[in-house]
Amino acid sequence: MRVKCVLCDEIGQLVDDAPLAKKLRNHPINTYMCASCSERITEQTNVRLSTGKFIFHRSSHSAEENF
Repeated sequence: MRVKCVLCDEIGQLVDDAPLAKKLRNHPINTYMCASCSERITEQTNVRLSTGKFIFHRSSHSAEENF
């Protein structure tokens, strides 16, 4: 399955039987993000969290409690 990163527009390949490929195929609202963009966003979020000025808001839903 060919996929395109929503941030950098890099074209990638996913195995058709991979769980992410099935998720993207069955739920078109979900988007694909390449590994390099995902890693970059994770690093930036951790830097913001370490400053102490960034507040990570979570909803009060019971599903979020297990997160």
